[in-house]
Order: sequence, then structure tokens, then C-alpha cells
Amino acid sequence: MGIKNHRKKETLAGEVIAERPLTIYFNEEEIVTLLCTPQDQEELAVGFLVAEGFLADRAHLRRVQLDREKGLAWVQSDHTSLLARRTFLKRYITTGCGKGTSFYHYADSSHCRPVTSSLLVKGKEILALMKEMQRMGELYRRTRGSHSAALATSEKILFLREDVGRHNAADKILGRCFLDGISLADKLLLTTGRLTSEIMIKAAKLGVPVLASRSAPSDLAVRLGEELGVTLVGSVRGGRLKVYTHKQRVVF
Repeated sequence: MGIKNHRKKETLAGEVIAERPLTIYFNEEEIVTLLCTPQDQEELAVGFLVAEGFLADRAHLRRVQLDREKGLAWVQSDHTSLLARRTFLKRYITTGCGKGTSFYHYADSSHCRPVTSSLLVKGKEILALMKEMQRMGELYRRTRGSHSAALATSEKILFLREDVGRHNAADKILGRCFLDGISLADKLLLTTGRLTSEIMIKAAKLGVPVLASRSAPSDLAVRLGEELGVTLVGSVRGGRLKVYTHKQRVVF
């Protein structure tokens, strides 16, 4: 690829991030096609279905099958949520990347239970975790074209996922937690993406008490965070952070 600066034009070797369509089927019914990176697609398919209410109990999950060449994922479950099927039809264009639609937020947030976790985390710990997540973002370092999401305790990052779409990266985290039976009640969800209503609702649905990003939140995300009991931390960079909702969980 060509790189031009004020002195000269030169050709350098560089990697461009891969983007592929992935069509997800749930109990043989086509649900959605996501644009995503080809890594961790099993987690993405499961995480998307968990976040959108199709999957709720690990015991009901029967099979996850991928055809990577054709970009297809089949997920089978013993249980189907009628509410998820009804509300999934209420779609609208959102600010998301990687996929361009999401639930209508009023239908979604009304079915979330407020998060009641007693988790406490220090401000300096959030800053350190965000710095560590950025250090671990190998795909971003190679391509400068991905978002990252990470699951963490107050002391360390447990695992990180990357994707061309910020919601996809978060769904991969949720999918891994669902498959491995990891509780989110005492964890932090970190992201490099904007904090909008969609990712706030994802966090609340799964009981995440603290959602943090190096970016700023939208006003709707702040309002939903207050209503749903999620501590929303934004602008985590440069040794500073802003706590927008449920400040009692962040200790300075």
C-alpha cells in the first residue's frame, strides 16, 4: 500500500483487516447476517443470540456448527423464546458497526432486570485495565482496523476479543461466557467502541455491573445505565476517566 508524508511517497508492506459475512441460523431459521472478522465466529453466533434473547440457558444449547467457507453458522436449542422472535422483528438502523440493525430500545430495556451487583473497583484499576486491553490488541496493531472488547476482574483481564465491529467484539465476549458458564455479576466489560444504547442494553441483559470505554457515551446510554443499574465509565484515557452512572461502584 502507498504511504505519503510531507517528504516522500513510499510503498510499505501492511495488513488489511479481513471482513466476511456470517449468516446465523437458529433452529433452522435464518436470523441475521453479520459482517465480521473470521476469528471466533462460534462465540460471535452464540453471543449474538444470547444478547438478543434467543438463548438464555446453557443447558438448552444442543449444537453450534460453522461452515467457514460459506460464512454460515447453525445454532440449535431445545428452547425458543417467543418474546425474542416477536421483538426481533422491530428493527431500526443504529449507530452500530459490523451490523446495522438492533432491537428497538424501549422493547429491549423494558425486559432487563436492574443490575444489583455489589462490585467495587478502583479508578486506577480501570485505567490500568484499559491500558492493558489496548496493549493486548494484536489485530489492531497489525491493521489499525479493529475494535476490542475484554472481560476483566478488578485485578486483571481474563480474555480479549477483536472484530471489525464493536458490537461483534462484545458479542464474542458474551458468547464465550455463555459457553463456559462464566458469571458476569462481578466482572467489568471493557470496550474501545462508543458507549451507545445498544451495548448498554447488552451489558444490562447479562448482568454486567461495570461497562467502560476509552470513548464517550451517548445521552441515551447514560439514561439507560441509570435505569438499569449499570455503572457507565467513559473517556478512559490519558490517566483520566469519567463515571456517568452508579458512581458508588468506583472508588477513588
